[in-house]
Amino acid sequence: MARMTTAERRGYQQICGADGAMMVIACDQRGSMRTLLSSDPEEQARISNDMLGDTKADITRYLASKASCVLVDPVCAVPKLVDDGLIARDTALLIGLDASGWDTSPEGYRLSKLVPGITARKVRELGGTGGKIMVYLRGDLPAANSHNLDILRRCIADFDAEDLLLVVEFLTYQVEGETKDDYKAKVPSLIEDGVRLSLDCGAKVLKIPYPGTPEACAAVTHLAGDVPWAVLSAGVDHETFLGQVEIAMRNGASGVIAGRSLWKDCISLDRAVTKERLETVAVSRLREIQAVIARYRTVRNAA
Repeated sequence: MARMTTAERRGYQQICGADGAMMVIACDQRGSMRTLLSSDPEEQARISNDMLGDTKADITRYLASKASCVLVDPVCAVPKLVDDGLIARDTALLIGLDASGWDTSPEGYRLSKLVPGITARKVRELGGTGGKIMVYLRGDLPAANSHNLDILRRCIADFDAEDLLLVVEFLTYQVEGETKDDYKAKVPSLIEDGVRLSLDCGAKVLKIPYPGTPEACAAVTHLAGDVPWAVLSAGVDHETFLGQVEIAMRNGASGVIAGRSLWKDCISLDRAVTKERLETVAVSRLREIQAVIARYRTVRNAA
């Protein structure tokens, strides 16, 4: 199992809070953020990367400043966040490598994509504390994973060579011909398979979907060993996510990398509205998540 180097561990410490737990605000979305900003397809098409960058800047300024780290994309958000002084000096910065959306293979499998030109060296040049790569995985369908695992291995090797922290995220998905109920029943095993595949590629920090049950969370912790894992929100409502965080932390998670569950109903094309709702609604949600994390980190640190 791969272990963090001293430099990588320093980066990991910086994306964690004073309690040693990850509390990262994710706003690297592009397509889904446009959908949240407007339900009208024509208006969505008029939302430029600069406008998305303004929204990400507001999330960083009013919400991520209360957390330990922000995760953004290199298309809309950086270097602006750094060059314009929008990110606080004590807020760590993760930069996503994955492009928005996916391609589809002839068999119907999702093929992950990268933002062109974004390497470990470029992440460092953009001021990043580290990078984040997301790939789609179906551990029960080996043929679905070849392209995506190749991307994952290449990115991990690139960041290893630069001695820079890389957070590995994977998502599962429903394939053609699979019912919603059949897919839902497979989720815990698919997530465990995804963890195993990611670890085999050399992942040192994981960002994963909620495994589904307390037992599945415990199984992930056992499988991951010394590799820390954070649970992502996947856009569920705040109360649902809060319960998932509680179960994940109780069963060995090392923190949270959360996006839409915090801010999806707080962003607006009217930036005054965004500011008001981030400061009142989103920050309150963040404080509730931090309270759960603190409770379990305190127990763990005292043990």
